[in-house]
Amino acid sequence: MSIRSIIVDDEPNNIENLQQIIQTYCTEIEVVSTASNAHDAIAAIKVNQPELLFLDIQMPGQSGFDVLRAFDKINFEVIFITAYDKYGIQAIKFSALDYLLKPIDVAEFKLAIEKAKQKISGRQQNHSIENLLQYIKAGQKETPKITLPTLTEIMYVKITDIIRCEASNNYTSFYLQSGECVLVCKTLKEFADILKPHQFVRAHQSHLVNLQFVKSYLKEDGGTLLLNDQTKVPISRQNREMVKDALGKSL
Repeated sequence: MSIRSIIVDDEPNNIENLQQIIQTYCTEIEVVSTASNAHDAIAAIKVNQPELLFLDIQMPGQSGFDVLRAFDKINFEVIFITAYDKYGIQAIKFSALDYLLKPIDVAEFKLAIEKAKQKISGRQQNHSIENLLQYIKAGQKETPKITLPTLTEIMYVKITDIIRCEASNNYTSFYLQSGECVLVCKTLKEFADILKPHQFVRAHQSHLVNLQFVKSYLKEDGGTLLLNDQTKVPISRQNREMVKDALGKSL
């Protein structure tokens, strides 16, 4: 389980220290951005759509609480990390996942991360269940949609409109029937399991393909998928038999 996170602290040394602790003890945490003030933190959250926020409270100008007040809905977990123990009650009012004092105790930090993993996993499951119930309630007459968080907006796209997905480091490009390419702030791995039940196949480590748009299987280069829009998608050697099997079942 990979958890997208942002660190907010006005002291660069504190950011570096927390990053080192994460790299050493909590490799499942992916730090996608850092910020040293409230303004930059708010911008980073809007752009990166984190699942977890490590938030210092007392900073020059606006506080960590001001960062949270900037959002009508907080759809990420918050772990406050501060040098002062006087903010505990306020942290509780903001539904903080945990409240840690500096210097960070590694054992307490690891416990906080375990709580974060459980909360985030539960949130993801609830979201999936809500989508499924809506789909069932509609008698499967409505095409299910997927949420795509981009740098500027959150898009809701019909799964049947997705031709293929391509990995680009920590981002994923979604190629749609309309010809539009949507760059999403999440890894391909996070979408593979979601889309697999909807006739998507992982042809390659960097490519996820909707089988409904496959025109033919080419034998060139050890195996290539030719799509309806004439795009060619490579098939990795380890996925070749799985792709052939999936194609056979989709016919």
